[in-house]
Amino acid sequence: MLQKNDTGTLSKFPSPFEIETPKGAEGWQDMYPYYAHFSPERREMEDEKLWYFDGMHNPEPLYPFDTIMTENWWVAASQMTNRVWPIPLAKGMDQRIVNGYLFVSPNSVDDKEEVARRAKEFAERAGYYYENWDSIYAEWERKARDCIDRLKAIKFEPLPELEPADSVFRHKGTYSSYELLNKYNTLIQNLFEMGSYHFEMLNLGYGAYLTFREFCQHAFPGIADQTITDMVSGIDILLFRPDDELRKLAKLAIELNVADVLLNNEDPEAALAAMAEAQNGDQWLNQYNTSREPWFWFSTGVGYTHSDPVWMTDPRLPFTAIRGYIAALQAGENIDRPLDAIIEKRTRVTAEYRALLPTEEDREAFDGLVELARRVYPYVENHNFFVEHWHHSTFWQKVRELGDVFVAHGFFDDREDIFFLHRHEVYDALYDLIIGWAVGTPPRGEVYWRPIIAKRRAIRNELAKWSPPPALGTPPENITEPLTIMLWGITQETIKEWLGGDTNDDPDTMRGIAASPGRVTGKARVLTDSSQIYEVQDGEILVCRVTAPSWAPVFQRVSAAVSDMGGMMAHTAIISREYGMPAVVGTGFGTSRIRTGDTIEVNGDEGVVRILREA
Repeated sequence: MLQKNDTGTLSKFPSPFEIETPKGAEGWQDMYPYYAHFSPERREMEDEKLWYFDGMHNPEPLYPFDTIMTENWWVAASQMTNRVWPIPLAKGMDQRIVNGYLFVSPNSVDDKEEVARRAKEFAERAGYYYENWDSIYAEWERKARDCIDRLKAIKFEPLPELEPADSVFRHKGTYSSYELLNKYNTLIQNLFEMGSYHFEMLNLGYGAYLTFREFCQHAFPGIADQTITDMVSGIDILLFRPDDELRKLAKLAIELNVADVLLNNEDPEAALAAMAEAQNGDQWLNQYNTSREPWFWFSTGVGYTHSDPVWMTDPRLPFTAIRGYIAALQAGENIDRPLDAIIEKRTRVTAEYRALLPTEEDREAFDGLVELARRVYPYVENHNFFVEHWHHSTFWQKVRELGDVFVAHGFFDDREDIFFLHRHEVYDALYDLIIGWAVGTPPRGEVYWRPIIAKRRAIRNELAKWSPPPALGTPPENITEPLTIMLWGITQETIKEWLGGDTNDDPDTMRGIAASPGRVTGKARVLTDSSQIYEVQDGEILVCRVTAPSWAPVFQRVSAAVSDMGGMMAHTAIISREYGMPAVVGTGFGTSRIRTGDTIEVNGDEGVVRILREA
């Protein structure tokens, strides 16, 4: 039950131990490892913590195998905050799964002596990275590319009927069974390696921005968060490159007089076949193939789930975007991102606030902090393409290749069935497969896994009908973990709004974070699944749990954006600012309160969304 304080307002979210299992989903706990569950033995501790729903990375119930992604960052992100840097006021982020949905809880440091010890260690370690940022980032990119190359080199194939003679005559001493098991281990290790690279510099990127933000809030009382972001926006980050490639292809189609080939064929395969027959079509196809690698390794989600389509294997979104850009160009519109205007505003706002500082010492501190924030800002987004998109999209394809091996050996009916097994179970199933191959006896897995997969599929379908609350447990006095604040947008104000969410005097008004300035009124388009992005119409207001970077082409068509989750450095906020479009993020209840077709007002200046008229 929701608890109220003496004033009658809510003080706590529901206890995680009081959440009921949806009918038909009994036994969902068996899909996930023991350490991902709330436990009666730790109830006192777990009840006293705040657990917020991670709809940003996992908006749907987790597939068992997909928990590898959440478990990956559970360690990788937390160790950077708590053990590697360490950040003075924050430790790691805990995780639990409730009815298949991921909830996260940040840990903080309250002891002043411990804060001081951590601050001293952090200053020395972080200072080294900040002073050598450019060279370390160049080294980071080389490591990331090498990790991706080694992932691409992994090839999964069914075990042979008879070991190849070459294995004998080269007296290798190891054979196909060992190689298959080793490849699986290498696959998992490769993901954890990239997970470690993922957070090597990320917390420092957010930390530099948070430090600049705190300086501005102290020096300029009442300054808006979006004004602070104006001073670091307008940097041509790598994450916009895939969308830039689509613009290039649209312009080239018009230049080569093959635009009609794309406009007249909505199906990508039909368009490519027609392009191959068209005059000058080969030139366009050459550029298309050049653009695909690596820029089409772009997930339509955030890269943490296997089920989100990827441009490389499902090019519907890029082809839809290219057609839209062609139509806009033919109508005489400018399809380029308004980078010059953003840079002009960045320069002007920075100069205006710098002039307000009273001393030269203050101005020097301001100059150093804004310069550092701008230097580290590109990494905050650029890493996303290398990790969550290029690497993770490739990783999911490799898992599917392993799924084909299980299909070939009679364990599964479909390659996608592998995602209903946790990675530890996959290792057991793989060893069972190898035993059967080595011995010549039918392995138990041929009859063992099918009923389990069928049961888990049915359970997950029921869990998908359940709507998780934005948070569980007891709110803390302070939230200090950088990712929680900057990425998820969880602050004391957010919690206060969520606690009042069910008792709001005006249910048609929602408050969130003013992520990108401007005010727009229009029809809402509510997306709860990435497959719905093809339904977006020109001029609509996008309402979603969270956007993905690969949705950038869609931002050319909508007039504003609203998301349930996210902070000032969430992708929805960044993309909206870089496209000069109003946005409110972190509303908590947007997708549950707003319906497609509702007329809504998005006030990106104040962080308010209002339903003006229901559909």
